[in-house]
Amino acid sequence: MVRIYFKIEIDAPKEKVCNVLLGETTYPQWTAPFAEGSRAITDWQVGSKTLFVNADGDGMISKIAEHIPNEYISIHHLGMYMKGVEDYESEEVKKWVGAVESYKLSARDGKSLLSIETDTTEEHQGYFEETWPKKVKELAEA
Repeated sequence: MVRIYFKIEIDAPKEKVCNVLLGETTYPQWTAPFAEGSRAITDWQVGSKTLFVNADGDGMISKIAEHIPNEYISIHHLGMYMKGVEDYESEEVKKWVGAVESYKLSARDGKSLLSIETDTTEEHQGYFEETWPKKVKELAEA
């Protein structure tokens, strides 16, 4: 597992950026480069089980570990969800279980600074570095 970091300045208030990150209609838009048709099934509350699924309904099982509205959210990945079955034990899951994804927002000169930390496999590192978080910036500045 590799931890990667991103920082990007966005010409929008942090409340708008947070709405893009967590919004029911915007979440699928900014995650489309990773998985077309993806969505988050969650209430974004601390301790809540969350399903991050693709268009087929398959994906990751996670937990909202920490959430300070418009400032910070930390998500811990726990397992996989495939064809309606929760998997916490397979060899595939063991490769990345415990991965963390965190988003921090701060204000600076009327703009937002979005900082992201995420764990990924070396296999996906280059792809994420190319695509993330450019779409969030585009949607928040629109």
